[in-house]
Amino acid sequence: MKNYNKTLCAAMILTALSGCQSNQSDTKVTNTTNIEDTKNNRISQQLATKALASSLGYDIVESLTVEVGPRLAGSEKDIIAVNWAMDKLKSLNFDKVYKESVQVPAWSRGHAKASIIAPFEQPLVISALGGSVATPTDGLQAQIVRFDTLADLQAADPATVKGKIAFIDHKTERHISGKGYGKSVGGRSRGAVAAAEKGAVAVVIRSIGTDHDRMAHTGMMRYKDGVAKIPAAALSAPDADMINSMLKRDDNITLSLNLSSKNLGVATSYNVIAEVTGSSKPEEVVLIGAHLDSWDEGTGAIDDGAGVAIVTAAAKLIQDLPEKPARTIRVVLYAAEEVGLVGGKAYVKQHADELTNHYIAAESDFGAGEIYQIDFNVNPAVFEQVQLEHSAMTINGVKLGNNKATGGPDVSMMPSLGVPVASLRQDGTDYFDYHHTPNDTLDKIDPKSLAQNVAAYAQFAYIMAQSELDLRPLAKKEQKK
Repeated sequence: MKNYNKTLCAAMILTALSGCQSNQSDTKVTNTTNIEDTKNNRISQQLATKALASSLGYDIVESLTVEVGPRLAGSEKDIIAVNWAMDKLKSLNFDKVYKESVQVPAWSRGHAKASIIAPFEQPLVISALGGSVATPTDGLQAQIVRFDTLADLQAADPATVKGKIAFIDHKTERHISGKGYGKSVGGRSRGAVAAAEKGAVAVVIRSIGTDHDRMAHTGMMRYKDGVAKIPAAALSAPDADMINSMLKRDDNITLSLNLSSKNLGVATSYNVIAEVTGSSKPEEVVLIGAHLDSWDEGTGAIDDGAGVAIVTAAAKLIQDLPEKPARTIRVVLYAAEEVGLVGGKAYVKQHADELTNHYIAAESDFGAGEIYQIDFNVNPAVFEQVQLEHSAMTINGVKLGNNKATGGPDVSMMPSLGVPVASLRQDGTDYFDYHHTPNDTLDKIDPKSLAQNVAAYAQFAYIMAQSELDLRPLAKKEQKK
């Protein structure tokens, strides 16, 4: 870590001489010959230096994954996680720590078993998709019918699907931004409805992931009123490949599927909140969030224990400053993100009257890869000034990006309500190797990269808490024709 800090100091000197400019082709910052030598920038740089030298972020995620572990929304472990968060935030001496109740769907995974029973007997590794109904007690057996994508299934002749198990074999592309996930995830979320509408008895999908491990990726799926609810599961990538090899030899592949998953109604969970009270504008809020829940297959380290650690450690650095920033920094650890952004939706309803006082919001929910770019969604008239204010972040390896941020899952509804947001873009090249699998464990987190995230969030939150710019109104979205 000492060598890393020497690099930081060298970069600061170099940047002061040469200036900090984004190399993004679509946006440029003007008048950035030098980082402004202001009190805010000096404190921002000090926060980054402290973050890079601190293990607090890693200590927090280690505590969460070891002392709580998997924390499925609506489960007993979910409440254990809430109590852990309350205790942890209080131990860090934030000015305020409280929780707000949220009603969340509860679901039990049960067991998930599958195998090919003809013509080549082979066991399969699967995971029930979140919210799936069970098969009959004795399971079900049916022929597989394969589709490259969800769209191909939706376009299929019902006669080719009726009575069969639909297999959606959409591979997820690897990308630093994770954009391949958006192309393939529809098969998981909407595949059961599409298959049921065609008369299928179940749906299985190639896991929405980029790995080659024999581990299946779970994740939430949806049913539709008026459409039969059929069992839904994900196959590991190697097992999906094996089925493809079988289909080359014989079109009539029979799969046996047995799930005992069960919907348990509604349970109470909580958004857990901590605050660093602002010194002169305490009613105005800079929100930095993450989600506290996780899927139950791994220990929820990268999704989203890392985010919990990043925003909490960043706010703690600001909490410990000799002089608090003008605005309040609010850490929100959201409930039940995995099962439909439930905590995020509850937050905007419960805080509807004060959303006008939310200066800006951001969420960390993409693992622990280094942050390489910061994007905003603010008043276009002040966008370049906002970038100028954040020029010191370039010292920490963060490029200044565009004005098209969404802010992260649980704050994604805020721009439509007029709240500015920022997206601190993390390197997600390998994120979907582990996402929603038993492999989502603490060893996947690099402490150095995690510390870089903490530094970036601390800088962002402090700069925004001190800014004098009017970030509203946001640009209106163009209507799709």
